[in-house]
Amino acid sequence: MSMLKSKLSQIIPAWQEDLKSLLSEHGDKKISEVNLQQFYGGCRGVKGLLCDTSLVDPEKGLIIRGRPILELADCLPEEIYFLLLTGELPTKEELKDLQEEYKKVPRVPGNVWKCLKALPGDTHPMVMLSIGIMALERESVFRQRYDEGMKKTMYWEPVLEDSINLLARLPELAAGIYRISSGKGDPIPPNKNLDWGADYAHMLGIDDPKGEFKKLMRLYLVLHSDHEGGNVSALTTHVVGSALSDPYYAVSAGLNGLAGPLHGLANQECLAFVLEIHKKYNGVPSDEELVKFCWDTLNSGKVIPGYGHAVLRQTDPRFTAFNNFGRKYCADSEVFQIVDRLFILIPDVLKEHGKAKNPYPNVDAGSGSLLYHYGLKEFNYYTVLFGISRAMGMLSQLVMSRAMFTPIFRPKSVGRDWVKEFLGI
Repeated sequence: MSMLKSKLSQIIPAWQEDLKSLLSEHGDKKISEVNLQQFYGGCRGVKGLLCDTSLVDPEKGLIIRGRPILELADCLPEEIYFLLLTGELPTKEELKDLQEEYKKVPRVPGNVWKCLKALPGDTHPMVMLSIGIMALERESVFRQRYDEGMKKTMYWEPVLEDSINLLARLPELAAGIYRISSGKGDPIPPNKNLDWGADYAHMLGIDDPKGEFKKLMRLYLVLHSDHEGGNVSALTTHVVGSALSDPYYAVSAGLNGLAGPLHGLANQECLAFVLEIHKKYNGVPSDEELVKFCWDTLNSGKVIPGYGHAVLRQTDPRFTAFNNFGRKYCADSEVFQIVDRLFILIPDVLKEHGKAKNPYPNVDAGSGSLLYHYGLKEFNYYTVLFGISRAMGMLSQLVMSRAMFTPIFRPKSVGRDWVKEFLGI
């Protein structure tokens, strides 16, 4: 038994008992209400999901298992996955054990590559990722064990096994998709001497003489790993998983949600905005030129991409982590310099404009410029990077849902006639 599974076996019964006690003693208490605006507005702000892995505080930003994300910026992604599942960072021995579990998983089989290479050349990388995961579904341990018959109390164990198997293969799958879709050549074999994030960077084939791109990949995978349970990808994964569809089905569905322009494509839009500025001024504009460009953008009815957040009311600490990385490693990059100056100037412009509840940058404002600097310039691939990171959160939430016996997700729906009758109009 792996050290991670052993630890979960020890702590899950206490979590189950705690939830059982809460429902027994307080099950009839209301924790949220919904007004008509929320009803029609995507249920924003309505408390209707249980998610222990992370939360987003309006002032502090993303908090993973009680730890602010900036405190975790130097961690390896494997450590974050362990933290998401257990509530504790792994010891050196536990980290090594989890990494060894990843290395035991066989490589992506040849039939998956044949499937992906058979797709039309213009197939979007996110489509390829979703198809690749579904092509691996035949190996689901949960589905096999469920078909054989197992107790409900055991569901979380094969879900955990599926999660580790899938996470172990995702970097190879995603890097191979990059190589195929961008015409870079055949997939690069994994290097099992490298950690999860560094191996992903290695398999992408990006020139990295100083190892800086590997450091960026580790940071990227940590910062995007989880974001509560109500975002589109996490919620979709939860809903599909609640039907006891295995993690391959659920994560593939979640990634299809992540591919939407309102969710995972934002960093592309932010980078395109910055590159437009760079092209217009043939380099880094003056502060006066930059402010004028932003005012012209706002006055034309457009928005400044990468600024504002549905929950946050301060600078996204994930942006801070990326910006700190850029100032340390990419200070000579003109594209990053524009991002850095926008960070200084834009909040005051948006405050004066008066329409931004949060005039500060979110994580997407800076991540694309760093990827671009290191030579990963295929915009349509950026959401795949996001997806590989977010899979850690989606999969850890799936394990927790099965461990806590979360039932099938089935809200009640009503029509407009019911609403009007309820309102007496």
